[in-house]
Amino acid sequence: MSADSEMIRPEYTDIAAAAQRIKGHVQRTPVVESETLNSQLGCQAWFKCENRQATGAFKLRGASNAVLKLVELGILQDVATHSSGNHGAALACAASSSNRKAYVVMPDNAVRAKVDSVRRHGGEVIFCAANQSAREAGLAELVRKGLVPIPPYDHPDIIAGQGTAALEFIQEVPRLDYLITPVGGGGLVSGSAIAARHADPKIRVIAAEPAGAADTFKSFSQGKRVDSWNPDTIADGLRAVVGEMTFPIIKELVYDVLTVSEEGIRQAVYLAYEHLGMVIEPSAATVIAAIMQHPDRFTGQRVGMILSGGNIDPGLFPDLAHSSGG
Repeated sequence: MSADSEMIRPEYTDIAAAAQRIKGHVQRTPVVESETLNSQLGCQAWFKCENRQATGAFKLRGASNAVLKLVELGILQDVATHSSGNHGAALACAASSSNRKAYVVMPDNAVRAKVDSVRRHGGEVIFCAANQSAREAGLAELVRKGLVPIPPYDHPDIIAGQGTAALEFIQEVPRLDYLITPVGGGGLVSGSAIAARHADPKIRVIAAEPAGAADTFKSFSQGKRVDSWNPDTIADGLRAVVGEMTFPIIKELVYDVLTVSEEGIRQAVYLAYEHLGMVIEPSAATVIAAIMQHPDRFTGQRVGMILSGGNIDPGLFPDLAHSSGG
C-alpha cells in the first residue's frame, strides 16, 4: 500500500478481486423487499441490508479488503484512520483478525454507540474536534508515529471493497433502473458506480445526501469538488467531505445527486422499521427519503437501495432503541 498505489483509481477488476479477497470475512448480506413499502414509494424496490454486517455497516467490506491487502504485501504495522464510527469499528474488527491494532481518530460529538463499537472490536479511540481538518490532522499525527493509514473512503482498496456490495446486489437483482446509495465521503457510491457500469451500463446510480451536508451535491452541480463544509444533519455517517479520489468517479459515473431533508430522513427510518422490520441509521435512511422526496423520478421503476448501516443513535430514536438494527 504505497503512496503511489493510493493515487491509482480502482477499476472493476479491483472490485472483483476484492470480492474474492473478503469472501469469508464479511457477510453476503440479504436483499429484501416489501409489497406494502412498494405501494407507498410507488416503485418496485429492493433493499441490500448492509446493516446485517458483523459491525452493523457496509464499511467492513472496504476495511477488510484494505487490511487483507496489507497481509498480502507483508506489511505488519498497526493501522490508523479517522472516522465518525462505522469505518473505525470495521477497521478495528479487520485489524484484530490479522493480529494488529487500529487507532481511530473520532470527532468528540461521535455517537456514543459507535465509539463503544470501535472499542468493543479492539480499537483505540483518539478524540478530536468535530471538523474534517481536525480529523485529518489527527490521522496525520498517527502516521508520523509509524502507523499505516487506512482512510475511510479516499483509497482504492476501500472503494473497491465497498463496491462489492453493489456487485452482489446486481448479481441477485438484475435489470435495475436505478441504484441508490448514501453519500458522505463517497466510497460506497463511487465503488457502486464502477460495479454498475461494468455489470449493466443502463443502471442509473444515484447518490442520496442530507441537505445539511450537501457538499457532494454542490460539487456535482458545479463540476468542481468542494473541499470544506460545516455539516448539520442527524445522518452522522454522512458528515464527511467528498474525497479527492471519489469525486472524479462520482462526476463521471453517477447519474445524479439528490438531497433530502432531516424530516424526510426521520420518516424513512420509521418506514423501514414499519415495513421491513429493521432499525436503520439515518445515513441509510437517506436512500428511502430520496424516493419519498423525488417521487416523479422513480414512479414505476425498478429501484435498488443499499441500506448502509444500522448503528442508530438511541438518543435520536428512543422508541426504536430497544430493537436491533444489525
